[in-house]
This record gives sequence, C-alpha cells and structure tokens, in this order.
Amino acid sequence: MTTAPLSTQTIRNFMYASTATVSMQMLKRGFRNSAINGARPVNAASARMVGPAFTLRYIPGREDLDQPPRPSDPPSAQREAIEGTPAGHVLVIGTEGNTAAGTLGDILALRLKVRGVAGVLSDGAMRDTPVIGKMEFPVFCTAAAAPPSMTRLHPVETQTPVGICGVPVYPGDVIVADEDGAIVVPRHLADEVARDSFEQERLEKFVAIRISQGIPISGTYPPNDETKALYEAWIKAGEPAGG
Repeated sequence: MTTAPLSTQTIRNFMYASTATVSMQMLKRGFRNSAINGARPVNAASARMVGPAFTLRYIPGREDLDQPPRPSDPPSAQREAIEGTPAGHVLVIGTEGNTAAGTLGDILALRLKVRGVAGVLSDGAMRDTPVIGKMEFPVFCTAAAAPPSMTRLHPVETQTPVGICGVPVYPGDVIVADEDGAIVVPRHLADEVARDSFEQERLEKFVAIRISQGIPISGTYPPNDETKALYEAWIKAGEPAGG
C-alpha cells in the first residue's frame, strides 16, 4: 500500500482513455471484477477522475456513540479523511451499501475540493446533492439522502481495504472514473495499464474514423495488419482528424 503520487504521464494516459477501455485492459490481465457498477457521478459534467485511493470505512451507527456534531468532539475517522486525504487522491468511502444517510454533504465536499483531492467515490449516499451537482468536483455515490451520517453510520477507520459495490479497493489502488462508472486498478499495475489504455484508445479513435468513412468492420475492428500499418502512418502524420 502506498500514498505515492502517480506520475504525470500515467495520469494523462488514464485521463485520455475511457473506463470502457481501461476495463478491457484489466480483463486482458485476468481481472473480471474491477468495474464498480451502481455508483454514479452526482455531476455528470464533472465525472472524469483519476487518483490513488485513500479509504474511509463506516459501520452501522449506534445511538450512544453517534450524536449531532459539537466543536468539542474528539477527532473522528471522518474528519481524519477530510483533512488527511492527500491532494491528487480519491477519497473512497465504504458504508456496506448503507444509503439511509449521507456520508458527506456540500461543505465537506467543498473542503476536499479546496484541498486538491481528486474526487470522492462511495457505495453510500450523499447529502446536499443539488449543490454538489453544480460543483466542478467529481463525486460518485449510489443514492441521495437528507439525513446526516451520524443518524445511521459510524466512521471507524481510514486506510483499510473496503468493498465498494462488490469490488475490493485497497489503499493506494488507482481509481479511474467517467460517466460509465469507476474502475479499480491495483497500484503496481497502474503505469502499464495506463500506457496500454492510452494506446488502445488512440487506435480505436483511428478505427472510428475508418468506420465513419464506410469501411467494413472485417479487418478494421479488430485491426488486421493492413489496418495496423495505416494506423502507424496516421500517427506519423500527426493523427489528422480525417484519417
């Protein structure tokens, strides 16, 4: 597990590729359970997200432990996550799928945004979604809920493995997200998956140009040697829009 930042090139490669492409690269490496289905972006216009995971785990709340917040409250795992998630990382919140209360609201989301956090991914609900939905900050969740977290949830720890919609997320795993959802990439594979995702995305861009020109699928997708040669020439020509 690591909190080391991703290289600029790896981030660029992941940002260029769609999660559909990244999921194919994960499948080629034998990973069939890397796609998080069910968590959707609150603001679809701000869905692109790449960063290592910093995790926060909730368990069901208990009335004697979970009360309305007071300034004198001792530090909690939630506050540790809000102030401790490194810039460029994704705060990943596991709730065991509890959507009866919001894990975060607009103020805490804003604090994360100001601190330079890359985004939020949760299998639970969010409060204040009308406000979060207008923020230029990626927030993924499974539902909206008005009640605050302490009505049904208790934050227990950070930087421990969590399950998000049936997918394991370990601290330091890389989260790649867009409007299709989120993909989890083990940190030690991130650089190569990003590199190959970029190449696949670029190839498919060329293939789409060919298909739009009326070229049949056979030999084009997947590409045969002739199409691959045309692709290499296209790259050398500067990737012109017309193919």
